[in-house]
Amino acid sequence: MRREIVVGRGRGVHLCGSVPLADARTVFSEAAQRMGAELKRIPDGETGVRDNWVVWQLPKIQAHPDLETVPPPSPEYGPSERVQPKPGVNAASIDFGPLGYADAALESWQVFRQLRVEGAIPAHTRFQVSLPTPIAVVGAFVAGPQGELERRYEAQLLNELAVILDGIPAEDLAVQWDTAVEFAIFEGVFPSWFGADYPTQLEAVGERLVRLGAAVPEPVELGYHLCYGDFGHRHFVEPADTGRLAAVVNRIVTGLGRRVDWVHMPVPRSRTDADYFKPLADLDLPAETDLYLGLVHATDGRDGGLRRIEAARTAIAEFGIATECGMGRRPAAQIPGLFDLHAELAEALA
Repeated sequence: MRREIVVGRGRGVHLCGSVPLADARTVFSEAAQRMGAELKRIPDGETGVRDNWVVWQLPKIQAHPDLETVPPPSPEYGPSERVQPKPGVNAASIDFGPLGYADAALESWQVFRQLRVEGAIPAHTRFQVSLPTPIAVVGAFVAGPQGELERRYEAQLLNELAVILDGIPAEDLAVQWDTAVEFAIFEGVFPSWFGADYPTQLEAVGERLVRLGAAVPEPVELGYHLCYGDFGHRHFVEPADTGRLAAVVNRIVTGLGRRVDWVHMPVPRSRTDADYFKPLADLDLPAETDLYLGLVHATDGRDGGLRRIEAARTAIAEFGIATECGMGRRPAAQIPGLFDLHAELAEALA
């Protein structure tokens, strides 16, 4: 069933993941206080060692006894080291061991639950756990054999997901798959191990994202954060438009046999033109799936956000708002004002 488009209707605010505040308690409290009425779910902010998305995974896999560190084949976007199996090690035998995602989620869940009992977080709000797709870590940090090590990393990541699912009530949990390096591969920034052309790569990525989504059982909420990168506040490349983003979303929702609760897409600061948003008119989103557009930018505030909202409405009238990516690379002092900006723009959409 296609959603009924209601001009001017908003779907609230989404937080992609990282928020550079002191700790999870501060993130939960500040987000709920400043945007609580607009939020369906709140992440823990990926504070501390997790503040730069998957970069904290690099030293973990570098420390693995069966892997060695090598330089990348050429200068790349982001950290410039990779790993590969040591001579004589069969990649299929590698067990990555604990990745840290389950431990972090269960620790933050205890804080979230306590704050919700105390009334600091609205009763309807879910705890959001953001997990990277295996392509994120393998594409950025593995020299080879990427295909086999992707399978091994995925197996361990799904083990961590199972621990999270066992430790947090389904009706309180929302799981987001962070999907970024896939777009760097589409754009030729990182090499591909699953196809030499975009149509083949798109199908391979779609299969993976459907498989990851199927691992999240209902009634746990499920979402996807699509991203073009934020290392040094730079994209992998500037997307020409939302075409490849929309293609990935359509592949997910048509291939997955369960509900998708939300999808998020970035909007570059400079894109206040209708052409960027035009492919969104071809999205085949079910009525229950929230679309969040990352059109909030601290650097041009309310006026810039409103310009991007009006441009987006030329293609799709019903959506929520977010930043392009997590906020972890921003100064902590900017966050309260940025939260307030979200609330103001969400009110303008209401």
